[in-house]
Amino acid sequence: MDPIAMLQASSLMFLLTALGGLVMAGIRFAGRRNPPSWLAMAHGLLAAAGLTLLVYAVLVSDVPRSAVIAAVLFVLASAGGVVLNLAYHLRGVPLPKSLTIVHALLAVVAFALLLSASFA
Repeated sequence: MDPIAMLQASSLMFLLTALGGLVMAGIRFAGRRNPPSWLAMAHGLLAAAGLTLLVYAVLVSDVPRSAVIAAVLFVLASAGGVVLNLAYHLRGVPLPKSLTIVHALLAVVAFALLLSASFA
């Protein structure tokens, strides 16, 4: 698979991940409860698949610098997602809105950079 195709496939996975993230954020910000576990797990699994493909493309191919920065930002966003899941969601504690926003902002910036590298 050529590098641009890998970046585009990763972009599609992150697009689907973002849709799930929007639904989860809507659930959390609309009330006091956390999103359902199945949705959080699907969100994390799809994000992990997209990140794995992106990191692979970065490590073995010559990709635009924005893709490398996107990979770093997605790693940071995923660390925030792991904290949200393990420290809050699995324990039934409401997700902190501030950490949820930081997680989302990192992912949105990373996604924009990935799109610019994928479709430039």
